[in-house]
Amino acid sequence: MNVVLLEPEMPANTGNIGRTCVATHTRLHLIEPLGFKLNEKMLKRAGLDYWDKLDVTVYCDFQDFLERNPGARIYMATTKARKVYTEVSYEPDCYLMFGKESAGIPEEILVRHQEDCVRIPMWGEIRSLNLSNSVAIVLYEALRQNGFSQMQMQGDLHRLRWNV
Repeated sequence: MNVVLLEPEMPANTGNIGRTCVATHTRLHLIEPLGFKLNEKMLKRAGLDYWDKLDVTVYCDFQDFLERNPGARIYMATTKARKVYTEVSYEPDCYLMFGKESAGIPEEILVRHQEDCVRIPMWGEIRSLNLSNSVAIVLYEALRQNGFSQMQMQGDLHRLRWNV
């Protein structure tokens, strides 16, 4: 599974997303320009001590991303989509793309990929959810559809035991 962030602006969001990617064995793709430096303290703090375990690739622009990932099956998360994120069948190696916090994915890109756009339903006049929350929602649906492949499905308590 792959998560793509197009021009992310906030290091804390990208750090949180990086931590989610490590926890789900998901590759992270960052498309420049970034609103921060990859060695920024806030990025590392949000990603805790997981950042060095992250499989991350940086691209100079969207065209560079497309050229280096030919044939990538990309689903684009946008508040403007007609399809809900649960109405799609995600492939195990697909790319889930999210735009920058202030503007999302540019409409010039969205109109070329209309059938691949998905949305998270929201109530009322809310513009959008937090980027790291949106990534987690869509990513975990894609993982669920693929049977949470090779992910740990149960855990032990620290001091006590579960009743069998």
